Amino acid sequence: MAKNHQHNHSHDHAGHSHSHGHRHHDHTHKQGRAFVLAIVLNSAFVLMEFSYGFIANSTALMADAGHNLSDILGLVLAWGASILSRRAPSERYTYGLRSTSIMAALANAMFLLVASGAIALEAVHRFSQPPAVAGLMVTWVATVGIVVNGLSAWLFVKGSKSDLNVRGAYLHMAADAAVSLGVVITGIAMVFTGWFWLDPVISLVIVAVIVVSTWELLRESVQLALIAVPAHIDVAALENYLRECPGVAGIHDLHIWGMSTTESALTVHLVMPDGYPGDAFIDAIVQTLKDRFLVHHCTLQVEQGTTNHSCALYPSITAGHIH
Repeated sequence: MAKNHQHNHSHDHAGHSHSHGHRHHDHTHKQGRAFVLAIVLNSAFVLMEFSYGFIANSTALMADAGHNLSDILGLVLAWGASILSRRAPSERYTYGLRSTSIMAALANAMFLLVASGAIALEAVHRFSQPPAVAGLMVTWVATVGIVVNGLSAWLFVKGSKSDLNVRGAYLHMAADAAVSLGVVITGIAMVFTGWFWLDPVISLVIVAVIVVSTWELLRESVQLALIAVPAHIDVAALENYLRECPGVAGIHDLHIWGMSTTESALTVHLVMPDGYPGDAFIDAIVQTLKDRFLVHHCTLQVEQGTTNHSCALYPSITAGHIH
């Protein structure tokens, strides 16, 4: 007789759950402050950069101010997604709104690529008639940009290692710091040489750097949006572990997907001819899946193999097979 058993991290022992919850709340609070500080800093810088770009007759500074404005919108989007992802589940959204972080990561990647395209287009237009620019003023403003964007990127370094949504914000700020560095180099060169054509050249180089760094973010966010297995999970190793569990004769209907940019889920049918082995056995499997494979929400179904089970998505594939 088939029996379902569902388990997630909220069912752990009280002491462990409290400790985990406290650390998660503290990390979330710090991440929220990082978003607020980065948005405030960059908003102030955009106003300053556009104003001085107008005074210095520098379309490069004004264009970069527009690029930074798109990044602020991206930060607001990422921050909003991080807040929505903490919403409690409801009758309609039984997983809460965790997947909004995936949507934000995808939108951030798109924002970066669109902004890069705008910069590249402006650079190509400037090749024909490079305008005279107040190089010294451009250099000082761009130096401030390095400080602001570098500090903003630093705020997201830690979170970017485990959260794709935060990584998108980090890449935004790091890319902006690179843009500002390129503008500083260009400004200094124009002061001493008067070679205004250097501005579009450096711009195109920076665009190439941004596109390369953004491509991985775009690829991973698209995969998560398509309910692919998160990149950090070794499916073959996970499958082998389940097959080698005592009493398991086979597995099928194994599905793994990302619930958000930080959490993953799994469902699987375990064929166990001797019947249901008890809660302790299932709890041990769930804990291993969490600790070893970073799968946070698991649903395991135990079957004795006396009937021919098949997946609703692939009815032609029978029990004993994995898809």
